[in-house]
Amino acid sequence: MDPRLQALISGQQGLVTRQQALAAGLSAKAVRWRVESGRWVRLHPGVYLTTPGRNDWHTIAAALLLHLGVPSALSSRSAAYLWGLVPSPGPLLHCVVPTSRRPDPVEGVVITRARHALERTHETAWPHRITVEHTVFDLAVGHPVDTAVGLIALACQKRLSTPRNLRVALDSRPTQPSRRVLYEVIGDVAGGVESSAERRYVRDVEQAHGLPAGRRQEPGPRETRRDNAYDEVKVVVEIDGRAGHAGWRAQQRDGHRDRRSAAESWLTVRGYWSDVHDTPCSFARELEAIFRSRGWRGRGRRCRRPGCDVGGTGVEG
Repeated sequence: MDPRLQALISGQQGLVTRQQALAAGLSAKAVRWRVESGRWVRLHPGVYLTTPGRNDWHTIAAALLLHLGVPSALSSRSAAYLWGLVPSPGPLLHCVVPTSRRPDPVEGVVITRARHALERTHETAWPHRITVEHTVFDLAVGHPVDTAVGLIALACQKRLSTPRNLRVALDSRPTQPSRRVLYEVIGDVAGGVESSAERRYVRDVEQAHGLPAGRRQEPGPRETRRDNAYDEVKVVVEIDGRAGHAGWRAQQRDGHRDRRSAAESWLTVRGYWSDVHDTPCSFARELEAIFRSRGWRGRGRRCRRPGCDVGGTGVEG
């Protein structure tokens, strides 16, 4: 076999199309012999697996794209899985093609036709997929804002994208649901917010009740980071989301960090999902008391939630 064809097959998860094989110099008879002898396995019409028995998700996804041809790209959860934004690809493959194409249905595959399919496809990634930024916003459709916060923060944490690139992508999506809120989310992430719980803390606890503005993701002792640091009162507020601090090892790590901070006269206060989601006013009232006990001379204020008793006077504007 031609070395160039071997290299092509290697880069395609052991897959090759009939057209590629013929273009590389194999005869139609040679291709047919490989298939009939079982050396190659037909996965789609004109798409062959040269390493029989290999049936992992990446191979199946690449075979679909070779079957659909160019242009086509994995999208939605399938693209998110390839980018590392979700832990599993789900039971169905999702792909997108331009509106000018009308491919036949494929069992187990959701094929979407979209005007912007080609321009939103990453130029070099294989298997071909929608860019990180547009994948984030595709997955945000129909889900709570918390979902978008997690995806945007994760994309930035993994250095797959930046707040600037996310804004540019969102600029090109004028019909994106909750667009104004998504711009706010991108701004929050740019400011150091790393999870839905942290965003709720900043918005519903700190800002809504007029508490001092903390410094986000600031360096702590021994190369650690602090979610929210308040220098004036030497208080650290750590927001433990439902997943970010789960597990025994994470609890041990957090305990060591808290003790090192205490040795430098910093008080660590931990808030949880229920504090920022269910009872943000109570959490704000407790923080106000802690801040004032450590020298803060300001006052919190009531937010718009019914029954809020932080500060005692005034309503957030």
